Amino acid sequence: MTDETSQAQRLAVAVADFLLAHDKAACGLGISVFRVGIGSAIMKMTVRSDMLNAFDICHGGVVTALADTAFAVACNSYDQLAVASCISVDFTKPAREGDCLTATATEVATTGRTGLYDVEVTNQDGLAVAVFRGRSARISGRTVLPKKPL
Repeated sequence: MTDETSQAQRLAVAVADFLLAHDKAACGLGISVFRVGIGSAIMKMTVRSDMLNAFDICHGGVVTALADTAFAVACNSYDQLAVASCISVDFTKPAREGDCLTATATEVATTGRTGLYDVEVTNQDGLAVAVFRGRSARISGRTVLPKKPL
């Protein structure tokens, strides 16, 4: 790993740490960082009883929140503030209480101020629960730099 890549990786981790420390919704859902990279993130969450809908399956909004959190960490990994401009979610399998969900966000493309990211949400058996696609828009500002040195 080159010094430049190593520095960019450290910055991506610092951004993820900042975002999760300040994201009250993600903290309330028990979402945690598993791995973060430049333009990528892997987040985890265990489905609790208070996350179930009337059919005793995980509420789609909760699954979407997990995917959106991974998306946010991935698209902000460059420490240039980015927000969602559009998302779509397809649910492929219900998640149930006790399931450990993993959201894997991957950068598809970035051009100028926009980015395109795919997030796959899987259960503990590796089965797809949802597929999320998000478009990001960069706005002015930074998350970490120059606030604190690495």
